[in-house]
Amino acid sequence: MTDLAALPLWRSTTVRAWHDALDGYDAAIAALGNRKLPDHDQWYRHELPALVASRAPMHVTHDEMVRITEWKMLRGVWRAPNLVLVKNNALGAVEAATSNAAALLDTPPRALAAVVELGGVGPATASAVLAVMMPARFPFFDEIVTGQVAPHEEGMGKIAWTAVYYRKYAIALIQRATTLGAEWDATMVERALWAHGVNAGARV
Repeated sequence: MTDLAALPLWRSTTVRAWHDALDGYDAAIAALGNRKLPDHDQWYRHELPALVASRAPMHVTHDEMVRITEWKMLRGVWRAPNLVLVKNNALGAVEAATSNAAALLDTPPRALAAVVELGGVGPATASAVLAVMMPARFPFFDEIVTGQVAPHEEGMGKIAWTAVYYRKYAIALIQRATTLGAEWDATMVERALWAHGVNAGARV
């Protein structure tokens, strides 16, 4: 079992080390060995953001919400009952909730709360939606990443899948992105740490 707290990246301020970790993201996706994940991941990272940004107001559709949930589970733990709940959201509910969230991006707790109102959606899934809309402020809430960060950040403690804990996590990653320089954002930090952990053997 990989000791996430002992991995070196979070304690490094060497930009080259962070770039190297981020460059290993595709290898980490492949290392999980899930045949459906690469297509979902390419869609989530490279296609969906432009689609969402093209809409006024920004929002995700019901079908996109289902696929975001599948992406999250394929990269982590598959929870079929949650996926059923997401699929069962009423017609128009996803579009309404995520449109509301898009209008609240400057107040992160309220934006997160708007998405969490949907069936089957907790803070982690909500963060995946918001990361598409504003990657600098809403890194995806991930267990492998948290395991590397929390032991070294005062006040974080053991991971809790709550909105309050997510804010602590997001702030830590935003601050690290600022330290690394203008080309970095919190989502890049999250992906670098996730890849660093997976490529070191971590799994959830």
